[in-house]
Amino acid sequence: MTELIEITKPLKIGHERVCKCPQTHINCSNAKEWIQSQVAIWEFFYEKRDIRDKNIHPAVFPIGLPKKCIQLFTHQGELVLDPFVGIGTTLVAAFDLNRNAVGFDLKKEYVDFANKRVAQTKLDMWSEEPKNTTQIAVCDEAHNIPEYLEPETVALAVTSPPYANMLNRPRLNKSIRGDLRKNEHFLKVQQYSADPRDLGTMEPRKYAQVIGEIYKGILPLLKPKAHSIINVTDIWWKDDKFGRRIPVHVYIIEEMEKAGYELRNIIIWDRRNLVNKVGIFGWPSNYITLGTTFEYILDFWNPP
Repeated sequence: MTELIEITKPLKIGHERVCKCPQTHINCSNAKEWIQSQVAIWEFFYEKRDIRDKNIHPAVFPIGLPKKCIQLFTHQGELVLDPFVGIGTTLVAAFDLNRNAVGFDLKKEYVDFANKRVAQTKLDMWSEEPKNTTQIAVCDEAHNIPEYLEPETVALAVTSPPYANMLNRPRLNKSIRGDLRKNEHFLKVQQYSADPRDLGTMEPRKYAQVIGEIYKGILPLLKPKAHSIINVTDIWWKDDKFGRRIPVHVYIIEEMEKAGYELRNIIIWDRRNLVNKVGIFGWPSNYITLGTTFEYILDFWNPP
């Protein structure tokens, strides 16, 4: 088991593949596993190690999501980056799959939690075959990531960033059945932080522009043809009687292309199995699709 590395600039962290796969292969998967991933609708299930307490973090994706992306786009020993690591879900997935990983977050509480979570995962897995990889969270702003990593060392960037200012307002919990809406989070602002650099404080257009700025800095760190996965949802904004849909995923695509990336795939995360006791939204006169039932997984790459 590898101990946490010292925070230096640049970080001394592994990034070379250790498997024996042919150099032309994009991952370590076999043909059967490849076919199972080709359908562009993905479904994930929470496992016991997933953190679902919104008092710890308001929006955590399941370990299965970054794990699937890591399996698809990297080899053992390569380096995975999460620019908005939160409480470390991507780091746990990378450890499971014998990949090095580094994540960044503004909030020290999240970074501390992520590093403790990884350390506990390694203790829990002590009896398994040792993994000579490192996973670490760093407390710093995502614009500063190029200070920590060498050019062309990152095999995959995968993240689920804050969804613009969606949480930066009192929540009515309308996606939950009416008699269950008044839970502990009813009319609370479930924001990550009040830091003006926090993506979760920004209106959607500004949010997408800043993501584009951050990923422009990340682009030279990526290996040629390395993929960047961004999990995002659109926003339903209630600013008048009828409300309006904000196509955040479209804004992200536009800004990522400006930054030099090429869109490769749009995958739908089918979340219906994770949504329980949903409420009626818009009935009977205003048809609105229930956004909690799906999200977008946007797949870009560093063009060769």
